[in-house]
Amino acid sequence: MKNMVFAAAVSAVALFGTAETAFANRQTNIVIQERVSARGPESFQVFCVINPRECQPGGTEKIALDDDVMRLLTRVNARVNRAIRPRLDSPFAQVWRVNPSVGDCKSYVVSKRHELIRAGVSPSALRVAYVKTRDGQGHAVLVVKTHNGDLTLDNLTGEIRLFRETGYRVVGMSGADPRRWG
Repeated sequence: MKNMVFAAAVSAVALFGTAETAFANRQTNIVIQERVSARGPESFQVFCVINPRECQPGGTEKIALDDDVMRLLTRVNARVNRAIRPRLDSPFAQVWRVNPSVGDCKSYVVSKRHELIRAGVSPSALRVAYVKTRDGQGHAVLVVKTHNGDLTLDNLTGEIRLFRETGYRVVGMSGADPRRWG
């Protein structure tokens, strides 16, 4: 499967010239329901092949939640939610991009994960979750595993909530190693 994903990524780059052009966001109203395997959504697998440093595990699997950590989570969640203009990906290319100017939920997730790791949060405590919303739409959120419960950073709301209070149904979630999903 890894070879197939890598081949798809290389083929797209060969066709379009660069990874940026090959996987560029295009506006659409179609929502793709992606299949999630033990390695996560196929588009996330491609992201990890192209950006291996963004998919590294490390550190503790749960972090202590104190006022400083909560302020950091709130600041990063708000900054990334403001920085990225929402726009759905093309139905032909689902894209995970760090800190783009436009993107959908997937780009918000990896951008928040990137910023939190840069700020010193353990990568293994940050989980990528592919969920179904209350109305059945596919959506991605970042889950922060803490000793006080799992917190959700979501581009659909500025409020950080316990995951169990979101009403989302998990389709798949990365483990401590983001390349392994359950």
